[in-house]
Amino acid sequence: MGSVIFLLVLAAIVLWVISAFNRLIGLKGQVANGWKQIDVQLRRRHDLIPNLVDTVKGALQFERDTLEAVISARTRAVSAQGVAETARAEGALTQALGRLFAVAEAYPDIKALGNVGQLQEELASTENRIAFARQHYNDVATQYNVVQAQFPTMLVAGLAKASPAELWEITDPGERDVPRVDISVR
Repeated sequence: MGSVIFLLVLAAIVLWVISAFNRLIGLKGQVANGWKQIDVQLRRRHDLIPNLVDTVKGALQFERDTLEAVISARTRAVSAQGVAETARAEGALTQALGRLFAVAEAYPDIKALGNVGQLQEELASTENRIAFARQHYNDVATQYNVVQAQFPTMLVAGLAKASPAELWEITDPGERDVPRVDISVR
């Protein structure tokens, strides 16, 4: 009778270990997928930027610094590795694009180019997709981090080669600022 109880307890422990291991592996896969979704949207953004720069280049000859800042920020963003470095590089790219859009708004010649408006809309749509992908990534990464830190799952985390996932964080205080919109009639 005692050996039957021992075997049942042992079977329950083995089943729990398998279940915890599989849960960690599943969450690890979701984190990797979340990161790949961000990567897909960032690649789309990076592919749109050269079109925007080429479209406004002729009209902005005297705003070369602005264009060069966008190109330089894009280059850094494309080559960034890891969550923290990518977040930093993408923040700088967002600021450079903001300056470019501000310059473009100030010049009627640029606003008259239909492609600029279309590219701005596509970039805005892509920014929304990136924000959603970042939120999803942070959600699954947080869940993964919490599960692997909880007792008793933490006992199995080493078997699953689980390590904390880095969260996407705002590194530039300027990104936290609320954008100013002036809708006054002049």
